[in-house]
Amino acid sequence: MHNAPIEYLFLAAAILLILSLLASKLSGRIGVPALLLFLVVGMVAGSEGLGGIHFNDPYVAQILSIVALIFVLFSGALNTKWTHVKRVAWSGASLSTLAVVITATFVGLFTHYVLHAPILESLLFGAIISSTDAAAVFSILRSRRLHMRENVKTVIELESASNDPMAVLLTLTLIKIMTVPHVSAVRIGIMLFGQIVIGILIGWAMGKAIPWLINRFELEHNGLYPVLVIALVLLTYAVTTVIGGSGFLAVYLTGLFMATRPFKFKAELIDFHDGFTWLLQIIMFLTLGLLVYPSKLINMIWLDLAVAAFLILIARPASVFISLAFSKFKLREKAMISWVGLRGAVPIILATLPLMYNLPGAENIFNLVFFIVLTSILIQGTMILPVARWLKIRE
Repeated sequence: MHNAPIEYLFLAAAILLILSLLASKLSGRIGVPALLLFLVVGMVAGSEGLGGIHFNDPYVAQILSIVALIFVLFSGALNTKWTHVKRVAWSGASLSTLAVVITATFVGLFTHYVLHAPILESLLFGAIISSTDAAAVFSILRSRRLHMRENVKTVIELESASNDPMAVLLTLTLIKIMTVPHVSAVRIGIMLFGQIVIGILIGWAMGKAIPWLINRFELEHNGLYPVLVIALVLLTYAVTTVIGGSGFLAVYLTGLFMATRPFKFKAELIDFHDGFTWLLQIIMFLTLGLLVYPSKLINMIWLDLAVAAFLILIARPASVFISLAFSKFKLREKAMISWVGLRGAVPIILATLPLMYNLPGAENIFNLVFFIVLTSILIQGTMILPVARWLKIRE
């Protein structure tokens, strides 16, 4: 594929995008989330599918996915009302931290004791799969037009957008323990504190600075304002990450604070980022679909199903009910929040890290994570409306 003429690369890209758009149209009719169909299109186009496209570069997939996630978080936050977020801030913070740790621990121990995998490898897998995915949650909730109580919807979106830093920290910490023995607990604590604090501070600062810059800058053409915002959002992520903060948290908070302030072309910029985000999501899930080998998923299907069932039916509900034990959410609302704990691109991106570090069991971890993401989007994503009706959550 690398040596193919450029026009053939363009042809392949155009066909894949058109197929993805047709798949998104089909998803509404058959009740299957569009993101799952994007993954399937990528798998069908891959080296073991009809397309025969050979793609085996975790680093490129990681870069594309990170860029997509940056703008998924930013766009989702820009569409969020701050008044709703304030009411569920503590619940969202608990789900974004405590629930991630509980999920990672439960899944890690299950993998170790039931499936007899090495303990560090098991805990690393648990950390990778521990966070819910903003791209999957935002896309499915909005495309399915699920009208639920605003507090429930907001806490679900807030959790999915802000729990990635904890999953990333847990994953990187375990990789560091596996590659550099004798890492101190104090250093781990400092890393966590720094990621959160720096992410909050830069997100708050840029959320105020970007609207000010948009209002003060007189660009020659109105079409340049989306370019300015793209550049500033990427700058926010990069600077935060370079100085040791959580870039994803900073980007999400930037969009959240921007949503509270007036600035030129606000409605137009929101519409632009909505379309831009869809393009990036399609590219991201196509790329991740190309990266996987379906034959390797089938070889581990019973193991995959056991772990997926434990995550969806035990680990996720337990983490939600423990994290929201002192909240005002009702029992059926907690059950709904548990069900919408969709896994998506973030776990697959994190699963590329063991491959890049050549850790033991890295390929098995990647394939297992990919299968669980497929299972989560297919079962949880498809069943959101029936579950919401059964729990009487819909408004």
